[in-house]
Amino acid sequence: MSEEKELEVAEEKNAEEIVDNQAVEEVEAEEVVELSEVDELKIKLDEMEDKFLRVSAEMANIVQRNRNERELLQRYRSQDLGKQLLPAIDNLERAMATEATDEQSLGLKKGVEMVLESLRFALKEEGIEEIPAKGEVFDPNVHQAVQTIPAGEDVPSDTVVEVLQKGYKLHDRVLRASMVIVAQ
Repeated sequence: MSEEKELEVAEEKNAEEIVDNQAVEEVEAEEVVELSEVDELKIKLDEMEDKFLRVSAEMANIVQRNRNERELLQRYRSQDLGKQLLPAIDNLERAMATEATDEQSLGLKKGVEMVLESLRFALKEEGIEEIPAKGEVFDPNVHQAVQTIPAGEDVPSDTVVEVLQKGYKLHDRVLRASMVIVAQ
């Protein structure tokens, strides 16, 4: 019987070792699971941080874009009004070019001159100014050539000889190009 007891004891030890090994494996498996959960949470945290940074950058871009658009709108708010007033200024300048002989027409001409000067001042206050043309080198960005004449010794080639209609610009935008005659 002692052999049987030894076998029983040996079997019990084997069974205990198997149970202990299973317990160790379970603990190791739990630790692996816990580590993977922590890793998953870290990955999710990194993803959320990345999304947060992207959204923050996008919001900053939107704010900057809106600020730039407001500044442009403010800077060029007079553009449409200026374009509508230019024909009236042209007509007033034509009226100033007429000859006045009697006192009544001189008074009328003086009134037209005052209106023209007040309009020019108002346009200048808004940033609208005349584009220099006569005697300047022809620039297709601000001048519109409607006629050419042969260049001579007194007038170099590609020079504006005469202005048929004044051009105006608002800051750096051309409202209306100058209609000019150019020497070629």
